[in-house]
Amino acid sequence: MDKINSELKTHDISIQQFNVLRILKGQKGCPANLSTIQERMVSKMSNTTRLVDKLIQKNFVQRATCVSNRRKVEITITQEGNTFLETVSPLISAFEHKLTSSLSEEDMITLNELLNKLRT
Repeated sequence: MDKINSELKTHDISIQQFNVLRILKGQKGCPANLSTIQERMVSKMSNTTRLVDKLIQKNFVQRATCVSNRRKVEITITQEGNTFLETVSPLISAFEHKLTSSLSEEDMITLNELLNKLRT
């Protein structure tokens, strides 16, 4: 994670912010609320509100009040956020591939299973 975080810093974004963008892109245009984002975060310790605020400052996401429920806040990725992901995601994927290239398919499955156990 430290290596990936260092790579993302060259693009002026943290790994947690990058994760939020990927979650919102996965919504396929549908808005998400803070609790949905928090549930899907890789790092459950992240301050989701602060992360979203920073992404709003970068113009990568937008926040709006739900029309039907004024207490509900909806968060969506902007076109600028999508463009950023289209540029950076392939670079990060290549970097992750380079980091894991010495692991076999079986090693990767085991690693994922172990990390999932740690998360729960």
